[in-house]
Formats: sequence, structure tokens, C-alpha cells
Amino acid sequence: MKCRHCRQKLSLPVLDLGSSPPSNAYLSAAQLSAPEKWFPLRVLVCEGCWLVQTEDFAGADELFSADYAYFSGFSTSWLEHSRRYVGTMIERFGLTPQSQVIEVAANDGYLLQYVKDSGIPCLGIEPTASTAEAARAKGITIVQEFFGRDLATRLQADGKAADLMAANNVLAHVPDINDFVAGFAALLKPDGVATFEFPSLAKLIEGCQFDTIYHEHFSYLSLTAVDRVLAANGLKVFDVEHLPTHGGSLRVFAQRADTGARPPSPELDAAGQHEASLGVSSENFYAGFQARANAVKDDFVSFLLDAKRKGHTVAGYGAAAKGNTLLNYAGVRNDLVSFVVDLNPAKQGRFLPGSRIPIVAEEALRAQRPDYIVVFPWNLKREVITQLAYTHEWGAKFVTAVPELEVS
Repeated sequence: MKCRHCRQKLSLPVLDLGSSPPSNAYLSAAQLSAPEKWFPLRVLVCEGCWLVQTEDFAGADELFSADYAYFSGFSTSWLEHSRRYVGTMIERFGLTPQSQVIEVAANDGYLLQYVKDSGIPCLGIEPTASTAEAARAKGITIVQEFFGRDLATRLQADGKAADLMAANNVLAHVPDINDFVAGFAALLKPDGVATFEFPSLAKLIEGCQFDTIYHEHFSYLSLTAVDRVLAANGLKVFDVEHLPTHGGSLRVFAQRADTGARPPSPELDAAGQHEASLGVSSENFYAGFQARANAVKDDFVSFLLDAKRKGHTVAGYGAAAKGNTLLNYAGVRNDLVSFVVDLNPAKQGRFLPGSRIPIVAEEALRAQRPDYIVVFPWNLKREVITQLAYTHEWGAKFVTAVPELEVS
């Protein structure tokens, strides 16, 4: 396989998680009697541009189907994060009702609803039918296509050039990262700004967040690699922010390389120096990651087996992609985790891919009263524990497996 950015041959492994189905390929009851399609889940790093990436086994059409079930709007903390983002961008870049905001991967309109409420024209680009429909129900105009240079050129010709383009947690999801980024350079106004948010590779490695690796994430991003990808496709990074979301993320600010005049910020220089000090562009940075992931998996399985031997019941909370990575890597089935609660009605009544654990509504917790609740979206642990405080009535304890087993 060659690097999806610089085309250099890949040979340096980072992690091998065996194989699993696509993490968002939730099953209906009828599908339980049919086989699932599993793909190897291996990650390598390019020693040319240092882009970390999965091996190519599944195409985007198999990963982002019409009934794609990830909806951003079910997390109150993520909605608040998005509301703050909109307010900050309006103030920082002087956006007005004469401006144009475009979000790529608009999902269910979780972010653009705040742009719309501010009286600023906005447009969402979202290829999955289920989430696009939810966004339209909020009154948001959606172009239902995958984004790239071709769509950007058509939108630009149609007078849709953007003052601000937002791309939250999507840069990792695109198989052709060069075509995707080039679309931003084509669609931005001369003084426009694009922001890209993505989980930090440095945090992923340091925090052993291996469960954030799944087929829908084609790339795992450092500032080092993103700066190179953007520069090669007509954009220039001028600022970066560190965010607490998703276990530690970066928000990169970029402008057109040919017309943008904003100088690089001191924060950008400091962040680049920090990654250099960690050795992100060296083989040593990735050494030992496999062993650490194996240890987390083993501790989680040991906990589940011990709970079963003692007659304790274990449920899960959050039918999240990261949970599916962990469960399938660990080989867990519903004899160890009875069910998983999720607030999203699109997931309820279905089954997790691979493990085939049933997904149910929150009422099941009161009915079943499990002894332990595994919080699979560990980045939302505080929010979940607050929401489920009533489970202390029967002495339930909360469990997270990553970055290490914790029972509280």
C-alpha cells in the first residue's frame, strides 16, 4: 500500500487490531441470521510525511451507508462545544448576514443550527441520507454529496464561496485526503478561513486511545502531517488550538495559500515544536503501542470474566464506534455484556456489529439494574455519570477500559 497523501510505500506498522466489521454497521434483528463482512484493521505510518493511516480494505460506500446511525446532536456537551465555536468564529472573523458559512460533514445540523439562529447564511454538505434528513428538518440547506474538488468547484461557480468553512471530525474520515483538502482551497473566498478539528495523534498514542481506531477513520492526524497535507493542496495553516474534546483534539485554522494574509501565531509555532520534541516524525514514537493496547484489552476481558464468575451483571452505555473497536478486538459477546444503552432511537432495537450485543433504550437500566455499566464513549464519562446518577440507588458502578481499567 502507498501513502494516501504522498504516495510513498508504507512499511512501518503502528497497530494491528485483528479484524472487525465497520464500526457503524449496526444490525437489524433480521440480519442476525446472515453473515457479516469483516475487514482487517491495521494501521501504518508513512515515513515520508508521517501520516498515520489504516490499510485500505473497505471503501467509503461500505462505511457510510444511507442509514448511517451516528448523530452528533445526542451529546449535550458536544452541542455546547459547537455553540461556543459558532459564537467565537462570528466574533473573531467578523461574520455578518452578508457572510457565508459552509460545514463539511454537517451531520444532523448540530452546528449549523447555531449559525442559522445567528442570521448568517449557511450551507451543509453531508453525504449520508439519514443525518442529512435530520439537518433539513432543522431548516438547514444540505447538499447530499461527498465533498471534494469537483463539488467545491461547482459550488464556487454557483456563488457559494465561503467566508468560513468548518470541518469537525471529518478529515480523518476521507479516503482521498488530497482531493478533500483541495476542495477547501477552491471554495474559500480570498480572505476566507477553514477550521479543521480532529483528535490529536499525540494524545491517541500517549493515552493509548486505540479504540478510536476503526475503518471509518482512514487517517490519524498530527499537526505535523496535517500542515504538510494542507500546504500541498493550496492551504496555509496560521493558528492552532488545543481542545479537550475526544480525549484531546486540535483545531487548525487555515487560509488560502495564494491570498491569505494572516501571519502564523505563536501557538502554532509552539505546537509544532511540541510534536517535534515528542518525536512524532520518528519510528520510536510508535514503538510499544501494540503492547500497551494488548494490556488494556487483557485487563478489560479479565474484569468481565471475573464479574461473570461472581454472578455480577454488566451492561454498556453508548453504542459508540470506539466501543465496537474495543469489543471486537477483545472478542466480547453478550454473555459478558448483556446490552448497551443508547439515546439515539436510530440505534435502539438494533445490534452492535461483530459482538451482536443488543442496543436498548435507557429504561432498560432501571428494569435490569446491572451491577456495572461500561461507558464506551469514555470521553463523555462525566456527562454520562451525571445523567445516570440514579443508578447509585442500587449500587451500580461505572467502568471505563481506556486508557486503563477504572471502576468507580
